[in-house]
Amino acid sequence: MPARVVITGLGAITPLGLNVEDFWHGLVAGRLGIGPITRFDTSKFPVKVAGEVRGFEPTNYMPIKRADRIAACTQYAIAAAKMAARSARLDLEKENRQRVGVVIATSGGMILLADQGEVLKNRGPMRIDPLLLSKVAPSMVSTQVGLELGAKGPNSTINSACASGSDALGQALNLLRLGHADVIIAGGAEQQVTPMSIAITGILGALSREPDPAKACRPFDLNRKGMVFGDGAGLLVLETLEHARARGAEILAELAGAGWSFDAFSETAPDAEQQAAAMASALRDAVVAPAEVDYINAHGTGTKLNDAAETRAIKMVFGERAYRVSVSSNKSMLGHLACAAGSIEAVASVLTIQNGLLPPTINYETPDPECDLDYVPNHARPQAVSVCLSNSFGMGGQNCCIVIRKFSGG
Repeated sequence: MPARVVITGLGAITPLGLNVEDFWHGLVAGRLGIGPITRFDTSKFPVKVAGEVRGFEPTNYMPIKRADRIAACTQYAIAAAKMAARSARLDLEKENRQRVGVVIATSGGMILLADQGEVLKNRGPMRIDPLLLSKVAPSMVSTQVGLELGAKGPNSTINSACASGSDALGQALNLLRLGHADVIIAGGAEQQVTPMSIAITGILGALSREPDPAKACRPFDLNRKGMVFGDGAGLLVLETLEHARARGAEILAELAGAGWSFDAFSETAPDAEQQAAAMASALRDAVVAPAEVDYINAHGTGTKLNDAAETRAIKMVFGERAYRVSVSSNKSMLGHLACAAGSIEAVASVLTIQNGLLPPTINYETPDPECDLDYVPNHARPQAVSVCLSNSFGMGGQNCCIVIRKFSGG
């Protein structure tokens, strides 16, 4: 029998706050973490708003020398990883470090290459940042987290676009099931609110051009206009049940299953059938019937195509019961954290199970006939949740869904 895998620690750096408590309180309060972009002048940009991480001080989590040598997404990852380890009461001095791994989803600091391209052009090759590789390479995020923690087990980087955060958790789940580690710190970290990423995606029309933050991200609403980018990190401590019990850890929930699919359809347009296939695969892996799912943490990006496709996919899997399953989108408050989205939403899903409270989909005003499910509009709702399905669907058709279940000691 494969090992059961449980969640024992959570860490979050988000536009709603710099710790798990503030993140959760913001979610259930329906607080908006999206606002006018402050990091650069947007006067010439069609996109004006984003979910920025505000007030983050990296030296609270690492020496200034290390902070100066790494990208912001890596700083977020280290902070969230340390937070998660502390939450799990994981004493790495007492662990076999060969059995502690790191799996992180990210696009890295690649966007910094644009800035350094200008340096190369205007100031010459000898003025390029000598630490550029350690800042931009996606692999350096998980590398730096492993270095900071002294974790010597499997160390991997995942990039499957917007499915990456869930993908990292699914890959870590299987590494633990197969016996490659006892503990894996897994999740995602992202730095998207930069001039180049906002410019490119804004030109392509994927991002909302609504200047009013309160109306910019409106998942499942008839008047939705597109995604809003966000930054941050979500890391979870995953352990085999045997290891967690042996060290007397508090178990927050069980990561019961994961499922994947690929659309093989379009570079941008989603395929509801393949989204449904990933959902069904995750439920099979978790040995969970659709009738047992209480809540779906939706991908819910706020784009016309994605929200309608996800709604159709849910109906394919759940049939008539789709209308009785609560569905909501954290992105309505956070924006889309891309490679970190699925892991942040996994943190939210664990907290939903623990607290029996569903985060709302805010900014929901006008129902769309194509999106006619229960999206928990505008206000949090008390509801006991035993099984949560969390959806992540990447641009290009890479899909990953995970099942998080209330822990039962049986």
